[in-house]
Amino acid sequence: MQSITRVVLEEVGVFKSIKAPISIVVTLSMSVMAAAVLWFAVLEHKALYLKLAHSHTVSLANGVVKNVAPAMLLTTQKASSISNVLILLKEHEHVISARIYDSNFTLLLEEEGPSADRLNEPFFNMLDPFVLSEGVSSENDVIIARRAIGSSQKPDGFLILFVDAKAPLTGSVKSLLLNVVPLIFVLWVISIIGTLFFISRVFRPLSELSFFTKQVTDTKDYALRQNLTSRDEIGELGENINLLLEMIEVELLINYEQNQTLVDQQETMIRLANYDSLTGLPNRQFVLDNLRLELARARRNDDDLALLFFDLDGFKGINDSLGHETGDLILIEVADRVSALLREGDLVARLGGDEFLVLPDRETRDTTLENMAIRLIDAFTSPFELRGLSLSVGVSVGVARAIDADYDLSELMSNADLAMYRSKAKGRGSFTIFTPDMVESHKRKFHLANAIEQGLKNDEFMVYYQVKVDQKGKVIGLEGLLRWQHPEYGLVSPNEFIPIAEQGGKISAITRWVIEKVCIDLPKLREWLPHRFRVSVNLSGHDLRDSNLFDNIYEIFTRYDVNPEYVEFEVTESAYLENFASSNKFFKRMSNMGCAIALDDFGTGYSSLSYLTQISIDTLKIDKQFVHELETSDRSRLVTGAIIDLAKRLSLSVCAEGIENETQWHYLIDHGCDYIQGFMFSKPIPMDELVQSPKQFYIGNTDNSEA
Repeated sequence: MQSITRVVLEEVGVFKSIKAPISIVVTLSMSVMAAAVLWFAVLEHKALYLKLAHSHTVSLANGVVKNVAPAMLLTTQKASSISNVLILLKEHEHVISARIYDSNFTLLLEEEGPSADRLNEPFFNMLDPFVLSEGVSSENDVIIARRAIGSSQKPDGFLILFVDAKAPLTGSVKSLLLNVVPLIFVLWVISIIGTLFFISRVFRPLSELSFFTKQVTDTKDYALRQNLTSRDEIGELGENINLLLEMIEVELLINYEQNQTLVDQQETMIRLANYDSLTGLPNRQFVLDNLRLELARARRNDDDLALLFFDLDGFKGINDSLGHETGDLILIEVADRVSALLREGDLVARLGGDEFLVLPDRETRDTTLENMAIRLIDAFTSPFELRGLSLSVGVSVGVARAIDADYDLSELMSNADLAMYRSKAKGRGSFTIFTPDMVESHKRKFHLANAIEQGLKNDEFMVYYQVKVDQKGKVIGLEGLLRWQHPEYGLVSPNEFIPIAEQGGKISAITRWVIEKVCIDLPKLREWLPHRFRVSVNLSGHDLRDSNLFDNIYEIFTRYDVNPEYVEFEVTESAYLENFASSNKFFKRMSNMGCAIALDDFGTGYSSLSYLTQISIDTLKIDKQFVHELETSDRSRLVTGAIIDLAKRLSLSVCAEGIENETQWHYLIDHGCDYIQGFMFSKPIPMDELVQSPKQFYIGNTDNSEA
């Protein structure tokens, strides 16, 4: 019920102002106080009245006893004498009855008074005068007075007087109420009015604050201020509101600036998420998202689309040797060159590193794609002129179509990547359009990549040795060359599985296996060659990037008790220079340990002769390309002679590989070449065959018999 009442009051707006409930509470409180005052006044009046009534009854009873006492002594006319006395009580309107008893509490006479109608109440029938105590008492709104007549020690009789207290008390209370209630009501009204007026005055500033805050809420103008002159709590509240508004103003300004910053940051993040920060081209995520949409569209419309995937040839060497800053400048220039030759609607993106992708605008014809690939390649024929340097960088391009990938994004990218690596295998500055037959070749590579670890465990790999001879034909060293006898594919060439191992991150395991195998074979080799010799082990560029390589070699040498002076490490010119800093550090440590270092394929890479003064090597190996052309090419003879002369000037040994006839032999010996290896002396052969082969070779000795 209370909750319903409250809801109704709220609906009509009683509690919309704080003054209303306070006024109601004050009114109710003062009403209760007035009622309490009236109640206590009535109670006090009743108590006073009863006290006066008791006193009056006592006086009345004493008078009756005094007048009745002589009559009690009479023997004749006693009753009439007593009646004459008692009849006087009729003058007292509230007397109910007066009873005279003898000394044995035998009723002699009863005189009823004006209020005798109360004698009909059961109370009087149950009353035993004998048990009444002497004096005055009250019961059932009746004042009872019992007094002894005559001597209290030996009374002649007893008087019991009954006086009505109910009627006179009620009348007295009514009279009191009639006189007091109007006064209390007047005072109550005055108090209520005064209190409400006071509440109104007190809450006027609060109303002003309420109006002010509503104005601020409606207008959202936080520059408004409240002017309150009072110095009480309400004035303090106004000041606090003003301070709060000032803080809100400041916070809004800060929030606005922060929001602007967030908007700028969001725009930056969106750009960073979709565009390459270096080149400004769309990044991998952006182009792949768009490519998904384009593939879905092409599938729906039964169309086709193509993409060109390319990376830079020779970029890594420049980046490592000249620094990443120079590499970044090249990438920026690459982006500019490619963007300049594309048509409107074509998309070029940087996928990462030196990898880029071109998405032609709905063009899949072979001739158009070939022309675009050729334009890409031609765009890099002119060198990059950066910081006074002329740097040449080429591109290898792979082209793939969506229809060949069944509109699958992952397969499409894989096909383009596969075609690009086919271009790299052809040589720099070429393109390849993907054909389905390339997948089979890729599957073979995939199977070989997955079989390398198992092949190492199953001893499918073998180390073949090819001898190196000095100018007199004496065997002074060997080169350990890896072979793989695959159970399914047969003998797999290193030219095939080494790149696969490098791409799959397994070349380090192969290299450790070869080094360990050579160390295992060294005791047998020393039995076969009792004089000092070196066994060469080839390292790839991936090996040189392995930070654990030196520790692994040291551990293997320690485990097999190998003298490092029996081991030589060969690395190609390009691999050395692509990892120049790490290579230098590694080979210096190997040299300090006692190993020899040979620079293989010298003259075929992109080296500068100045590097020869900065690297730690013992031997230059002339590439077999120059050796094969000694008989037919003046240029090869000139280059070979220059390499030998350069090596001698730098106090380096020279080794030539690929010797197949005596003409090549004589030319190299005549020009001071220190060591020679080639099919003229021996092909790479297993250990069992090696220990049966000659230790000395002679020109013109067809059976190459041992001396």
